[in-house]
Amino acid sequence: MILTGPAIAAAHQAGRITIDPYDPDRLSPNAYDWRLGSTLRICEGDLDAASPTTFSELTLPDDGYVLEPGHLYLGHTLERTGSETYAQLLNGDRTTGSLGIWVHVSAPLGHQGHAIRWTLEIRATRPVRVRPGMTFGKLVFLRTHGSPASYQQHGLKYRTSEGIETSRLYEENPGGRR
Repeated sequence: MILTGPAIAAAHQAGRITIDPYDPDRLSPNAYDWRLGSTLRICEGDLDAASPTTFSELTLPDDGYVLEPGHLYLGHTLERTGSETYAQLLNGDRTTGSLGIWVHVSAPLGHQGHAIRWTLEIRATRPVRVRPGMTFGKLVFLRTHGSPASYQQHGLKYRTSEGIETSRLYEENPGGRR
């Protein structure tokens, strides 16, 4: 079950949802409008699942930065979000999609107990200028069913994420061998 905007506000006020910084004007009927953070990593060279990703990092200037097609950018949400009560789904939205920006397609699920600034996978279909703090997508909170299983209790590798995380698949499969 998806929480409505008023239910998100009530859960935030009661301490069952973390959104930091929180702005009640960013609530929509069934979601919270999240913003792009101030840092981008530009993945460089050939990517290899068995090795750490090489990247350069930049702070987005206030007047913006032009994303170019053919590059993989990793960004982060301005907001730190989470909940021990609800799961989350993070998505881009129509406004960014209609600019030709594909954002966070592969990993939209935020588990219970996973309070983080999300790493964003960003691709542009055409050159497009983005700015820090611009609305970049929608966050939905979901009521779960069954016994709670907090992400923090499972020792998963991204549980302490506070900023941009590159792939750590190489930790599961060192050297690319099975």
